[in-house]
Amino acid sequence: MANITFSEGSGVNGSVFGNSQTGVRMIIERKGEQFEQESVINRIFKRDKSTHWAEKYTSLTAMEGFQVAGENGAYPTDGQEEGFSKVLEAVTWKDSFSLSREIVEDAKSIDLRKKPLGFITAYHRTREKLGAALLGGAIKGDAAASYAGGSFSLKCADGQNLFYSAHPAKIKGATQCNLWSDAFSADALGMLEVKMQNTRGDNDEILDVAPDTILIPNIHSLKKAVFAAIGADKDPDTANNGFNYQFGRWNVIVWPYLNQFITADTSPWLLMDSRYNEEYGGLIWLDRVGLDVKSTIDENTDANVWRGYARFTAGFHDWRAVHCAGVSGATDLS
Repeated sequence: MANITFSEGSGVNGSVFGNSQTGVRMIIERKGEQFEQESVINRIFKRDKSTHWAEKYTSLTAMEGFQVAGENGAYPTDGQEEGFSKVLEAVTWKDSFSLSREIVEDAKSIDLRKKPLGFITAYHRTREKLGAALLGGAIKGDAAASYAGGSFSLKCADGQNLFYSAHPAKIKGATQCNLWSDAFSADALGMLEVKMQNTRGDNDEILDVAPDTILIPNIHSLKKAVFAAIGADKDPDTANNGFNYQFGRWNVIVWPYLNQFITADTSPWLLMDSRYNEEYGGLIWLDRVGLDVKSTIDENTDANVWRGYARFTAGFHDWRAVHCAGVSGATDLS
């Protein structure tokens, strides 16, 4: 969770604004905690806390494994090599709002609530929209996403876009795809699951990728198709209502923020392995400084000014954690 810290300027508590400080602070803290609990980025990004201006993410290839040595045979030497790496630099974010002296003097409670609520809502909406802008841009095949005046790379550690048809291996092995054309269906879900389970690492080793999450934008036809495929333990398309092996196996995330960052009239869907993402760092969210809120008095206007400062960023490291389907012109799963 991104912490919220407060600092109050000298004289604020003793001024006409003194009684408003605690109320505004409670509103910001309470609403901030609610947003943290409901945040989708907490469910699809690996959250890391940084203590430096930038962090480097990399991986190690698997060892070759044990070999037959024979009686009194020498121990063979095994080893690992560094995979592709990605550096994420913290980005500075700022915002502010103010309460006039007249509002506080007249005890206009609606204004005293609306402004801090709007402030903290804007902060968490910014974070959600940044995550959605990155994933939406990656789905569209963009190399970078522009959001809130900044530019964010959509490339993985291997130098390719997050979703790409030919991700290279660092040491050995064929290129691999995580961008598919198939619209969502029960068959497409099953085929994509198998593709992810057969994913290989940078040394051509089979990895333990096990997708468990379906992520979709808020589109009626797509939601209907997803829950029709996984929502019942019997298969209605079979004569004897055979067992539906997809039932009860998936976490489904419907993300309305994603809608505005994908191409209109398209229905992309993502399959993720949340455990792999957490352990190996696929989609990274980097918090350098949590929301720092400062309250001061403007000497010119007598307004109580609240300023918010934070440093965070997001990006992609290992593409193997997530695959995207439903994209026109991409590779066919079959």
